[in-house]
Amino acid sequence: MFKYKGYTGNVEIDIESKFLHGRILDIKDVVTFEGSTVEELEKAFQDSVDDYLELCEELGEEPDKPFSGNFPFRTTPELHHQIFLASKKAGKSMNAWMEEVLLKAIEQNNRRTAN
Repeated sequence: MFKYKGYTGNVEIDIESKFLHGRILDIKDVVTFEGSTVEELEKAFQDSVDDYLELCEELGEEPDKPFSGNFPFRTTPELHHQIFLASKKAGKSMNAWMEEVLLKAIEQNNRRTAN
């Protein structure tokens, strides 16, 4: 994956044609890029992000933001209650407690997938 100006682009390989392509993952608009080498693909990704931002500016529209920081979470009433109790026991808000728990889970997952 590539990162640029807060946007993330995935990388896919077409084995048969030996061609690289990708798409910006974290927006609703469809923005793609392609290349023959990894370096070319990365440059195409950056150019696509820049072009997308310029087009939005020309049209007077706000570009999709990769993430707002607002994460609606739906669960059962029972789990909601358990989260509430766990956060109170930790002396934290539910948001702060969930952020801590999720960060730990991400770190564990990253360690597992790195091996």
